[in-house]
Amino acid sequence: MKTNYSVNDLSKHLFWDVDISMLSFENSKEQIIYKVVEFGLIKDWNIIKEIYNLETIKAVSLEFRSLDVVTLSFLATIFNINKSEFRCYKLKQSNLNFWNY
Repeated sequence: MKTNYSVNDLSKHLFWDVDISMLSFENSKEQIIYKVVEFGLIKDWNIIKEIYNLETIKAVSLEFRSLDVVTLSFLATIFNINKSEFRCYKLKQSNLNFWNY
C-alpha cells in the first residue's frame, strides 16, 4: 500500500459524517472505498486506485450491501464482471417491495 497520500487529500464532502482525523487508509479501507465509489470525484477514484490496487477495490466492492445502480454498473464494467456477482445485487433481488408484486 502506497502512503504518498493522506485521507485529507480526498474530497472533504465524502466524510461529512465522521471525524476525518480518525480515519486511515489501512484501518478504514471499506469505509473509504465505499464513500469514494458512491460519492467521490474522479480525483478521489485515482487516489484510491493508487493506494489500493484494483483487486482490493474489487474484493471490497463485491461485499457492499448497497450501491446505487450507476455505481454498480460502473464497477461491473471496470472489473469486467457480471452485476449478479455483487452482494448488493443479490440482496436487492431478494428484498421485494410492495410495487414488485
